[in-house]
Amino acid sequence: MTAATPDSPDPLVAATEATRTLQGLSTELTARVPQLLEAMRSVGTGLELHTTLDRICETAAELAGARYAAIGVVDEEGKGLSDFVTYGVGDDVARRIGHRPDGHAGLLGALIREPRTIRLADLSTDPRSAGFPPGHPVMRTFLGVPIRVQGEIFGNLYLAEKRGGEQFNDYDEHMVRVLATEAGIAIGNARLYEAARQRERWIDGSVAVTTALLSGGDADDALAVVAEQARRLADADAGIVLLPAEEGGLEIVAVSSPRPTKSLGVVIPPESQVVELLLEGEAVFVQDASTDPRMISRLTSPYGPSMLLPLQSGGRVLGALAMPRARGARPFSEAERTLATQFASQAALALMMAEAQRDRERLAVFEDRDRIARDLHDLVIQRLFATGMMLESAQRKAVVPAVQEGVGKAVDELDVTIQEIRTAIFALQQGPAEAPSGLRTRVLREINMAAVPLGFKPAHRFLGAVDATVGELTGKNLIAALREALSNAFRHAGAGRIEVVVDATVTLPDGSPGVRLTVADDGVGLPEGGRRSGLRNLARRAEALGGASWCGPGLAEDGGGTSVVWEAPL
Repeated sequence: MTAATPDSPDPLVAATEATRTLQGLSTELTARVPQLLEAMRSVGTGLELHTTLDRICETAAELAGARYAAIGVVDEEGKGLSDFVTYGVGDDVARRIGHRPDGHAGLLGALIREPRTIRLADLSTDPRSAGFPPGHPVMRTFLGVPIRVQGEIFGNLYLAEKRGGEQFNDYDEHMVRVLATEAGIAIGNARLYEAARQRERWIDGSVAVTTALLSGGDADDALAVVAEQARRLADADAGIVLLPAEEGGLEIVAVSSPRPTKSLGVVIPPESQVVELLLEGEAVFVQDASTDPRMISRLTSPYGPSMLLPLQSGGRVLGALAMPRARGARPFSEAERTLATQFASQAALALMMAEAQRDRERLAVFEDRDRIARDLHDLVIQRLFATGMMLESAQRKAVVPAVQEGVGKAVDELDVTIQEIRTAIFALQQGPAEAPSGLRTRVLREINMAAVPLGFKPAHRFLGAVDATVGELTGKNLIAALREALSNAFRHAGAGRIEVVVDATVTLPDGSPGVRLTVADDGVGLPEGGRRSGLRNLARRAEALGGASWCGPGLAEDGGGTSVVWEAPL
């Protein structure tokens, strides 16, 4: 038997009070007391709530000799059932029955409205009965007993179809009522334990989100952690992070879902009533997202109960967090709503701190880039220019043709080097607010930036109308993939040659038009057992857009080196 909580009666006292009525009854009932005590001990074992409910159903059925047992958990409004746990009904039968009862009608609804013990010889003849759905097993005899937790109705324990064709008798009723008392204590303890575990999980999730946002890593990866933690902690079908879009409304920037989704980059327009409420800092709780008229996006059709919470800190709304459950899933409890709201507030605070940290780091980078640009212009280019003039003078004085030709080539190489350094200076000096003119320009900028640490400039080639056909979201992710691939080539490949190809004329496996980025090198190739986090990032970006990413042979002889391929729909 479980120990009593501070607000619950002592189990021994409760059991003694409940069994007091057994004194003076028949020897048959007295003989069943050991069975009752064993059942009470079994019910009080363990702390996980759903396991406790399963155990109560099985124990009650064995105690009363019933073929079927169930517990209907009353919802927070006290008007229906939020959960329905059964014993004796197999999975195949449950699938044939379909939806479990909601407690709004029939005998189960009557027990919710009037929680008292009911014993029937044939429940089908009771005027309160609403009948059974197709595929439901035959049930005649019935015994229903309310379960109270700390004086409040938690639900009802139902027993049906006593074995041997008999009816439930007074002895069965007394036994089950005593068991229901112990069940209430066990459920109370299990609920306290579950609430503590739930709070602990949400706190751990908040710590994980804060760590991810403040780690200084990729912002998209950090937002993906927020979405993933929200989905896991809320037991939701998806976790979605939305940030304000430039044209107004909210843009989906991170999605965590067990299924592939093409919602990344979708903008919920500002005309949406839900967006308006979220941007004003108000939480929105929806019973059924697929039918709620406020949910104007086509993306909500697969979802049912949903929480949409503002990411708000210091009076500033940074975005929103959505946690929808599947259609037909149980609604969010009040405790879950409270914990999710606290989680969103913590995530917003971490998001604001991360933004301030990135601003400081960005400012330091820009200051350092300005210094490097000045040094390149004032020192390196001037020295290279002076060296070129000295070589031109030496070329004119040289009398051997081979020497003249060699010096001329050296002067030409210096001119090319000066032009490349000037391109790098331009890229270093360009501010963050300056919008690029097109995808082609951004690709060239990344290539020129990579040339500095690589020591050589990667070759490049464009196929198709890259600027005209590739959208902004796909282009942004392609640039991120290019940056990741070039960074991997510099850090791990040891390459002497790199080729970058952006092809906007490809056809994807599903027949749709797409764009493909290929970054090939002649380096050492992928090491066995090496880290693959960068490649996973590339794959995740592509899959979020409905595309794919993979690696293949490189540019060296016999396929040595690596080719990183990244593609997405146009």
